[in-house]
Amino acid sequence: MGKILRIASSRRGTNHSKAHRFFLPKTKYNSLASNLKSQTHTVTLAFFEEEAVDREKLRTLFPREELLFIPELLGVETAPAAQSAEVVSTFVRSAVNTEVLRELPKLKFLTSRSMGTDHIDLKTCAERGIIVSRVPAYGENTVAEHTFALILALSRKIFQSYERTERMKFNREGLRGFDLAGKTLGVIGVGKIGRNVCRIARQGFQMQILAYDVQQDPALAAELGFTYVANLDELLSQSDVITLHAPYLPSTHHLISLENIAKVKKGAVLVNTARGALVDTQALLWALNEGILQGAGLDVLEEENFVYEEAELLINDVPAGEDLATVLRNHILVERDDVIVTPHNAFNSHEAVARIFDTTVENIQAFLAGKPVNVVKAKD
Repeated sequence: MGKILRIASSRRGTNHSKAHRFFLPKTKYNSLASNLKSQTHTVTLAFFEEEAVDREKLRTLFPREELLFIPELLGVETAPAAQSAEVVSTFVRSAVNTEVLRELPKLKFLTSRSMGTDHIDLKTCAERGIIVSRVPAYGENTVAEHTFALILALSRKIFQSYERTERMKFNREGLRGFDLAGKTLGVIGVGKIGRNVCRIARQGFQMQILAYDVQQDPALAAELGFTYVANLDELLSQSDVITLHAPYLPSTHHLISLENIAKVKKGAVLVNTARGALVDTQALLWALNEGILQGAGLDVLEEENFVYEEAELLINDVPAGEDLATVLRNHILVERDDVIVTPHNAFNSHEAVARIFDTTVENIQAFLAGKPVNVVKAKD
């Protein structure tokens, strides 16, 4: 039986596009923009994973365009619903690969409502002349705050305490935690989110901070009071709390691995609010079982889409080999008392979602005006 799609469509009156800063050079976009804005052509915009999309506001902002609202993830099965779309907006759980792009023959512009774009095949987009934009900043403080929510939940055993009192048991046996003040925080990746984590750690909790980043900024280190380490092993061996804020790239795949996790300071906790594949799930389970890590707080998991769509696995494609093993290990992680898992929710505040929406609108309006902004290009 085919998958049933819930699609809403809207088409109305006149468009009022406005200018934007930080435009790319016009050249090759002018003829495209002219065609898209012509009186005889109605542009179709498709929004996938549109839980946080304000439909009525979009109808007001794009009155001349045809709007399609598709709650499901963008995939091979759902893409045909947007075959007529020149513009597609989606989120991080949609894997926009070659097969999916093949189902979108008219696609000219893809805007992801996310900072990262590792879920998009940028090379294929470039080959087809599809422009890709993202939201470069929306959750620097939002994700940093969620990071500390996980750290505190681990350090003060909040989940175990809550679970016990829910059963009307008020003894404190096994609930002793540890102070953050004076402890060493290891921050992997000192970008926009990582530097806010450093700021909170230093100013709010009087922690010592070590940082590992391929691009070092001595002035930033002096301003925020952290120290760069020469290599990742040094950070792992000295940190009481380790938190990841690096992008997912081929070079950062399994940044925490079976090879280096044994070097982690015994009794440390690990937090990941960045990308699931930065951490080798097998290595993480091993470190927890061996008592090297005393806990982990995870907002992201390897192969997390398979976990989220568990019911569909029973009737659709079942992951094979290592993917299936990772899915099974994720289930073990979720069941453990020393692991806290949140559903890729670190970004999800009212303020951050509003910033995502506003920037996505700006991205679309700028593209329609022939001056794309926040463009992402494939790396060689």
